[in-house]
Amino acid sequence: MDFILEPLNLVTFFPLLGVFVLLFLKKEHKDAARWTALVASLVTFGISLWVLAQFNAAETGLQMEINATWFTFGAWEIKYALGVDGLSILLLLLTTFLTPISILSTWTAVQDRVRDFMLFFLLLEVGMVGV
Repeated sequence: MDFILEPLNLVTFFPLLGVFVLLFLKKEHKDAARWTALVASLVTFGISLWVLAQFNAAETGLQMEINATWFTFGAWEIKYALGVDGLSILLLLLTTFLTPISILSTWTAVQDRVRDFMLFFLLLEVGMVGV
C-alpha cells in the first residue's frame, strides 16, 4: 500500500481517479464533468506542492525515487521508475499549475462532448506528469 501512496505515484496517477468518475457520468451532465476535471486537477496541483515540500534543493541527482520491476521475461525485465531532480520538479509544478487554468479557460468554450474533452484532458495530464 505504501507504493501507491508515494507522492510521485499520487501526483502522476491522481487524475485517473477523475477519469474514472467522468466515465460514469452521463454525457448530459456538462457542469458535473467540468467540476470533476477541475477538482481532480486542483488536487493534483496540491499533491505537487506536497512533492515540492519534500524536495531538497541542496541535493543533486534524483530524489524520491521509485523503482519496481513489473514483468520479467527470461532475461528481460520491464521496470517502473520515477524520480524528480531540480529541473523536473519545476516542470511538474508548471504542468500541474497550468492544467486547472487550461480547464478553466475552456469552461464556456467547449460546449459539445464536454465529458469526453475533460476525460482526455485529464489523461493528457497523466501523460505529461508521467514523462
